[in-house]
Formats: sequence, C-alpha cells, structure tokens
Amino acid sequence: MEDEEIATSSDPSEGVLPSRHELLTIVRRHSKFLKDGMVDEDDRSDIEMDVKFWNEMLDLYFIRGRESTGCHEDDLIFFVRDMNLHGYGFNDNVESAPPYFVRRWAAKLDKVTGDSYAEVDWRRSFYLNFIAHTSFAVTVAICSIQDLRRHQSGVESSLTPVYKVIKTVYASPSRVNFQVDFRKVSETTPAYPNICFAIEDFDDTFDSVVLSESDHCYCVLLNADGGAAFPSKETPEGDDGSGSVKNMKLTLFSGFVSYQMVRDAYEDQSQQNSGPPPLQPSKEGFIMGLGSIIRQAASAASRITQKPDAELLPLKCSLMSVSLPWENIAHDLLFKASPPVKL
Repeated sequence: MEDEEIATSSDPSEGVLPSRHELLTIVRRHSKFLKDGMVDEDDRSDIEMDVKFWNEMLDLYFIRGRESTGCHEDDLIFFVRDMNLHGYGFNDNVESAPPYFVRRWAAKLDKVTGDSYAEVDWRRSFYLNFIAHTSFAVTVAICSIQDLRRHQSGVESSLTPVYKVIKTVYASPSRVNFQVDFRKVSETTPAYPNICFAIEDFDDTFDSVVLSESDHCYCVLLNADGGAAFPSKETPEGDDGSGSVKNMKLTLFSGFVSYQMVRDAYEDQSQQNSGPPPLQPSKEGFIMGLGSIIRQAASAASRITQKPDAELLPLKCSLMSVSLPWENIAHDLLFKASPPVKL
C-alpha cells in the first residue's frame, strides 16, 4: 500500500503548519479501529503507511505544532515502545524495559527521542500524548439514590447533590500504589495500557465526603474539558468541520455505588484484615470502573463514630484514582457526541 500524504490546507514544507483542528479531523479518519469493537489490532495491509503517518502526526501535533494552553502546555512527550521488537506484550512480566519512556520537548523530534527513535510505536505514542495533553477533572458527589434514579428516568431534569467535590486530575501511564494505613506512597509502577488519573491529597480532598444515610450513593464522574482534544480553531465553537457539533466537555466515565454496597465491602475487608480487596475490578470498562470505586471507597472508609452494627455507620470515603484503558479514552475523545453528565 502506498504511503498516504497528510492533506491539509497548509503546506508544512513551506513553513506553514496545519492547525491542530485540521490534524484532528485526519486522525479521526484513521482511527476506525477504535470504533470497530474497541480492539487495538494492526491492520496488516497498512503497516508501512502506519509508521510514517503516525510519526508525522505526532511531530506536527506535539513537536512542531506545540500550542500554549492556558499558562504553559506540558513539555513532557511520551513514547510507547514497539513491543514487537522485544517479543513480548504489555502485560508480560519483563524486567528489562517499561512499556513507555518520557522525554522533554525539543524543537526536533529526533532530538526528543535520541537513540530510542527506532524503538517507538508511533501510533500508540500519538494516542498516549493525545490523552496525556488533555485536561481532566473528577467530580465526586454524595447524592440521594432516589433522586438519582428519578433523574436517570427523566422524571426530574436537575439533580442536586448533598455534597460535591471537583478535583483537577492528570492522565498518566503510571500508577502510584498507596499504603492506605500509613498514607504513604510506596511505589510508582507502569499502568499502561491503562491510563491512571490519581487524586493528589485524596485524604484531605474528600475529608467531608461522608455516606451517612441509607439513601445516599457515592457518585463519580470523569470529564475531559480542555487541552489537546479540544484544539483552538477558527471555525464556530463546537464545529469539528464534519457538519456535527462537538462538545467542549466530555464525560468519559460515570458511575455510582449505594451506601449498602460500600458498607458491605468495607466490612468484608475489615474481617479479612489484610490481603487483596474483596471486590476485584474487571477488565471491562464500566464494571472495572464501578468495582474500582467500591474497592477504593471501602479501602479508605473510616468509622467516624462507633455505633452498633444494627444502626447506620457513617463512612468517610476517599477516591484515590480512576483507571481506564487507553482505547476507551481515545475513542471517547475523538468520537463521543453525547452531552456531558450534569451533576
């Protein structure tokens, strides 16, 4: 198959770079695998074009086309290693090299990668930077589960939470393992191909997030609201050039757990004292997120007052992180058209 040229209204050879808006339109056309079953598989008829195309897209979008968003755009550039060169997958236990490496931005791509240029999986590297350079916020709220169900069924158009916290979070291909009992960071390990959104100072941030009524539920939203996925453009706001309007804010994850689910998980883990949490997350998107919320809320739950088991036990809940597969995030940032969840 012949290499595909990046056709835009600008000519990079003349020093005029295409806008990120133009580049994003091209990226959508070449991200069909994200829509077809969410499976990241190489198209064997497209391998030669794949390397050159994604190399140039990363260069134009994040190196030569670097933009200032707000104050300063992050100068970290992420590169996913081509695992085919090493003969193992992302989830294999190999001590030699992590699945990605990080460099500081420089004006030329080969200076950024250095001697590691030939090791890069350019397609996955583009998507990783696309996610990492987008801004996100987590909303954690206590709501009445009855009000939430009426809102979901359309009976009530608005939903007023009992308490709500919004926290800026950053997408990372690594995760921090916490020792909950000591509030200390134990280690940082690769999470990729999952992307982790860790909440800094989670204990203080969620100090007032308390499940105290049987009707309460613990709600979590992850929204994208700026950065690489929402490039500046001269077209009308929200117009992606395809005739459809793209939201300037997207909900990538939403879920809730009831008071009873959190309490049951908390009590199960308290009886075990140690070892793995009683509720393990699934690799499936929504189930994984829901299981993580239960597990993390239960892990961080603490007794505010001692009461008999027959009575309500107020639970203080802290969310430490949200973790999702990169394919799900990239798909939603590129294609999701539904309005954001309002809370």
